[in-house]
Amino acid sequence: MTTTTLHPPTAAPATGVLASLALATLLPSLAVSSANVALPTLAGELHSPFADVQWVTLAYLLATTTLIVGAGRLGDLMGRRRVLLGGIALFVAASAGGALAPGLGWLIVARVMQGAGAAAMLALTMALVGSALPRSRAGSAMGLLGTMSAVGTALGPSLGGLLIATLGWPAIFAANVPLGALAFVATWRWLPADGATRGRAGFDLPGMAWLAMALAAFALAMTRQPALLVVAAMGMMGFVWIERRAASPLVRLDRLRDPALGRGLAMNALVSAVMMATLVIGPFHLGGALGLGAAVVGALTSVGPVVSALSGVPAGRLVDRFGTRRTTLLGLAAMLAGCALIAVLPASLGAMAYVGPLVVVTPGYALFQAANNTAVMADVAADQRGVVSGLLTLSRNLGLITGASALAAVFAAGGLRPSFVIATAMVVFAVGLASRAK
Repeated sequence: MTTTTLHPPTAAPATGVLASLALATLLPSLAVSSANVALPTLAGELHSPFADVQWVTLAYLLATTTLIVGAGRLGDLMGRRRVLLGGIALFVAASAGGALAPGLGWLIVARVMQGAGAAAMLALTMALVGSALPRSRAGSAMGLLGTMSAVGTALGPSLGGLLIATLGWPAIFAANVPLGALAFVATWRWLPADGATRGRAGFDLPGMAWLAMALAAFALAMTRQPALLVVAAMGMMGFVWIERRAASPLVRLDRLRDPALGRGLAMNALVSAVMMATLVIGPFHLGGALGLGAAVVGALTSVGPVVSALSGVPAGRLVDRFGTRRTTLLGLAAMLAGCALIAVLPASLGAMAYVGPLVVVTPGYALFQAANNTAVMADVAADQRGVVSGLLTLSRNLGLITGASALAAVFAAGGLRPSFVIATAMVVFAVGLASRAK
């Protein structure tokens, strides 16, 4: 089945393309961080135990993680701009549904739908960098997308707290509606129209179902029930079996044997786990071990996202100027130095022994992300950009889940030093992988 689409009214300048992709990247991260701050309020006002209210966050993350590869593949088949517009529309509708939800059950359903829309937005923004912008600007574009993700993460808690205090918890979901509408209009106006596509006939629905089951089980095993790792392993075996026999597989398994792609995905997961560990461990270390007040802890833990937001665009420009291999190694070297400092600096230095090295780790991560994303997406075939972008974002999400669970568990058992010895070793492994790139 071949489909066509209407063309936007004018040719798209690079600034319009970047603005569209930036908005579509900002909203998913804002939806995570702003909702997190509402959980205590939701528990009280909806008369629900905190364990149930946590599904407001978990439902969104599970939907995004399990659907992101399928969303990318659907973009390859049906047109990336078309699927991105559909994802934004679903995100906006689900945000409105969350604002109007009469109870926790409806709110969780709305968050699942919001996460499904976010999956398309996250998968396809990076894929569209390669097709909508000249290759010479790819690094800068990837840096901008990293900046917008960090801005959403940093802005969410303060914006969410302000909206809850002044308008109530529904406002944190309602705020996404005008922003999402703006992203939809910008995407329609500025992104280049899709050409002829293969349509839905080639979409591997069984493969998507098996992958979603495996990923959901893994995410729940990391956050709730470790026994589900068995289900995750079985789901992944079923997925591989299906993909080997599918006429149009969701993921071409031979593509995963490409050393460059494999290295990129592995490094992305490793360093994302380390970065998430800094965000999760930091508040417990600063507030618990050092005894700092909540306001001081909040200010200090915001340093990382703020530095990341400021580093993204310059990092992208460095990638365009010096190439992906050198900037990848430079970013990892900064992360290695910062993690090692956290592991060895004496506790007598107080908060600076943690926050100071974090200021080194965070721009290193921004530089790595811009370089690695650019390298992975550089030579991907046109009909595979969506699914590879989805895999890249998936590897990041799995790293974030692992960092928030496994490294946080090490911290709970042994404290700051052992957790960052392991984090340092993970970055060393990533450096080894990066040094093998040509």
